[in-house]
Amino acid sequence: MSHSAANAPSAVKMGLPIPNGKLGLWLFLGTEIMFFTAFIGTYIVFRINSGELWPGIEDTHIEIAAGGFNTFVLILSSYFVVVAHEAMEHKNFAKARTFLWYTMLLACVFLGVKSYEYYGKYHHGLIPGKVAENAVQAQHKASRELEAVALTQLLAVAPQEVAEAVPTPTLATLQAAVQGEHPDIAQLAAEAISLKEHVRANLSLSIPMAEVGTARAKLKEGETLPELSLKEVSDKRNELIANKTFGSAVEHGVYTPHPITYGNLFASMYFLMTGFHAVHVVVGMILFGVLLWQGDKLNASWTVFTEGSGLYWHFVDLVWIFLFPLVYII
Repeated sequence: MSHSAANAPSAVKMGLPIPNGKLGLWLFLGTEIMFFTAFIGTYIVFRINSGELWPGIEDTHIEIAAGGFNTFVLILSSYFVVVAHEAMEHKNFAKARTFLWYTMLLACVFLGVKSYEYYGKYHHGLIPGKVAENAVQAQHKASRELEAVALTQLLAVAPQEVAEAVPTPTLATLQAAVQGEHPDIAQLAAEAISLKEHVRANLSLSIPMAEVGTARAKLKEGETLPELSLKEVSDKRNELIANKTFGSAVEHGVYTPHPITYGNLFASMYFLMTGFHAVHVVVGMILFGVLLWQGDKLNASWTVFTEGSGLYWHFVDLVWIFLFPLVYII
C-alpha cells in the first residue's frame, strides 16, 4: 500500500493558472468587445455609405478640443489605476487609495465634459427625431424656436396677473397685454405668430395672411400662391436680429434654418455610443468606490479586485480611443 501510494500520480490541475475572478472578467470583457463592436461597425457602415452627405462639424457642433481633452483625461486615469494596483501589490494601501481618488476625480471630470457636450447638442436641437432633414422641417423648427423666444420675452415684461394666468396664456394674449408699454416685444410676438401661420400654410411671407383670400381670388386658372422658401425664413431671422430690443435673443435662440441630411441618424448613433460608454464609466466609478469605501481597512485581500477593476477601466479607455477619432475627427 505504501509503495502504491508513493507512486500515485499527482492530482491533475485543470484550467488556466489565473484566479477564477480574473478569468471571468476576461470572458465578460469579451462580450463587451462584441457589444461595442456592433455599435462602432454600424456607425462605420453608415458613415461610409452616406459619403459627403454625412453632417459636418459645423452642423453637429462636435467639439474636437473637448473630445481630445477627455481622451487625455481617460489615459491619465488609466495610468493612475496602474499605480494604484502596483501600490496594492507592495502593500502600500495609503498610496493605492490616493491614486484611486485621483482616478475617481478624473472620471468625474470626464463626465462633466461629456455633460457639457450633451447640453450643447440639446441646446442646438441635435436630439434624435428633432433634427430638420429637409427644408420643410427646417422651416417648422425655426418657427418653433421663434415662438419660444417670443414667449420668453413676453413673459418677462407681461403684467403678473396675465403671466400667471391659467391656462397658460397664448402669444396673442400676451401680445395684447404688452402692446402699449412694450411695442417692440409685441412686434416680435406678431412676427412669431405670422411665421407660424405661413409655415403651416406653406405660403410665402410676401403675402400677409389677412390678404390670402384676395390673393387667391386674383389667381388665374392653374396658378397657385407662391410657397414659403427657406431663404425667406432666414431673411426674416436676420431682420429680427437687427432689432436692438430682442435681436440678441433671436440670434441665440433661433438658429439659421437649414436642413441637416442624416442629422437624426448621426444624433442617434452619437448618443447611443457615447451614452453607453458613459454608463460604463459610471460602472467603473462604482468599482473604485467599493475599494475606497474600505478606507483604512483596505488590505492585500483586495488586490485581485483592484486588478480586475483596473482591467475594466482600461477597456473603457480603449473604447473611447476608438470612439474619439471616429466621431470627432473623421
